[in-house]
Amino acid sequence: MRTVDIKKNDEVEVIAGKDRGKRGRVVNVLPRENRVMVEGVARAKRHLPIRPTSRGGQTGGIILKEQFIDLSNVMVVCKSCGKATRIGHREDSGIKVRVCRRCEAEI
Repeated sequence: MRTVDIKKNDEVEVIAGKDRGKRGRVVNVLPRENRVMVEGVARAKRHLPIRPTSRGGQTGGIILKEQFIDLSNVMVVCKSCGKATRIGHREDSGIKVRVCRRCEAEI
């Protein structure tokens, strides 16, 4: 199985699709399906009915829900240079770390 360089809580920038240019935090990653969920990106409206229950009832209405997008449509944003970048790998004292391809800083 192919490994995924993008992890939960990474800041990413969308590079393709209707939300191109938006940045957000990764909420969930599905490595087997090559999908990623980004906060505030690829939102869909979900209509919820009002359902009365004995415990008080659930409020209905329209909510915005994030959808999964393809992994190839996002790039990790480097913390030091602030630009979207590809990810490289380096070994520091036997520990494999992710590095920025632009400025060689650790991500």
